[in-house]
Amino acid sequence: MSSNLFQEILLSNASKLSVKQERIVEAAIQLFAEKGYSNTSTAEIAKAAEVSEASIFKQYGTKEKLLLHLIVPRVKEFFPVMAEEVIGSIVRTNSSLEGFLRAFLQNRVQFALENKDILRVLIKELVYKEEIKKEILPYLADVAASRLLPVIELFQERGELAQLPPRTVMRMLFTFIGGFFASRFVLLNQDHVTNEEIEDAVRFMLDGIRNPSSD
Repeated sequence: MSSNLFQEILLSNASKLSVKQERIVEAAIQLFAEKGYSNTSTAEIAKAAEVSEASIFKQYGTKEKLLLHLIVPRVKEFFPVMAEEVIGSIVRTNSSLEGFLRAFLQNRVQFALENKDILRVLIKELVYKEEIKKEILPYLADVAASRLLPVIELFQERGELAQLPPRTVMRMLFTFIGGFFASRFVLLNQDHVTNEEIEDAVRFMLDGIRNPSSD
């Protein structure tokens, strides 16, 4: 699976839309993929779709709402496969807990950098829109749990992870990693994450969840 969400949406099957909606959606996806969300105007989308800009505002209201219309339904489609690929590929390397956390964070940072425009909009909407939060977060948590809990239990069996309830460990990781990405890509509006930041994050997580006797 491609790490660029716009390319994945472009390749996926189109929903049942009116002819005008289909032209708007296809033009928006193509332009977002080529130029980036921030660098694409509604006027450019309208021109590529051969509709008036007023039609876009009538159908979707704002460019952000158009983006959410494209992304939210596809999150449920792509996330399980993505989680399986990322977590499975790292686990198969038989790495240590430290190696797993580093590889996972590096992988997700690369993904976030390639999709930062989407993530910025999605994170903001998750904070402020209760309906999107209720639709997306429980689903993401369930999918991630089915892949991540066995990994947590594996590291506990190896003696590398503290003997806390696996779901407690998972929630701690989600809280920290979610805050890590939200702070850098939304609050600080960063366009890059340094290796030093990743190493600091790995050390911080290890200090919280590693089994002290494994040192």
